[in-house]
Amino acid sequence: MTARTALVTGANRGLGLAIARGLGELGLAVVVTGRDAAGVAAAEATLRAEGYTARSAVFDLADPASIHAGAARLAASGVHVDVLVNNGAIIPRADALTVTDEDLETAMRTNLLGAWYLCRAFVPAMITIGYGRVVNVSSDFGSFAQGLDGGAAYSVSKAGLNALTVKLAQAIPTGVDVKVNALNPGWVRTRMGGDEATKSPEEGADTVLWLATLPADGPHGGFFQDRKPLGW
Repeated sequence: MTARTALVTGANRGLGLAIARGLGELGLAVVVTGRDAAGVAAAEATLRAEGYTARSAVFDLADPASIHAGAARLAASGVHVDVLVNNGAIIPRADALTVTDEDLETAMRTNLLGAWYLCRAFVPAMITIGYGRVVNVSSDFGSFAQGLDGGAAYSVSKAGLNALTVKLAQAIPTGVDVKVNALNPGWVRTRMGGDEATKSPEEGADTVLWLATLPADGPHGGFFQDRKPLGW
């Protein structure tokens, strides 16, 4: 059987690269994406050198035209995305009254709308084939149950990503093995999380890998942390 293919956004470093590497270890071919062509090309080269099947593609999540063009290029080259991991994000830290217009709009486009456009680009084919996994990397900062801590634009965009997870799960036809879930990876030692964070990128990737390879009877439309349900 041909290996399934996973597309991971924000995969040129940190958590995204750890996710891509973990999926490669599980036998999936990986498309590493990001807005920096040199960065994703370097990530592809790293993964290939480690023995994984990888390719790179440029997707600027804040630019719908970039997403549409990138998806079209992959389709034209015969790539079918079986697993979509929406990991790419930015994190403005200002509060609701001081966040700049630019940071607000970029956070919404990158963290929420970019993921939405990617789902529209790839999930219909998953439904047609009868298999797919969508994993939205969210945050406890986007959880009402956890208090919506963090910068306003980041928290609201991640709460929106959680809502998208529920609505997309509702849009999957009954009986089709396409599963949509979100997760909080925890506080991960990345450029975004900082050196004081409590988890390595590999530890942060664990629940992503679980959700990306769920069996047919696995959860659908849920929010998780450390493989356990988390309150919305």
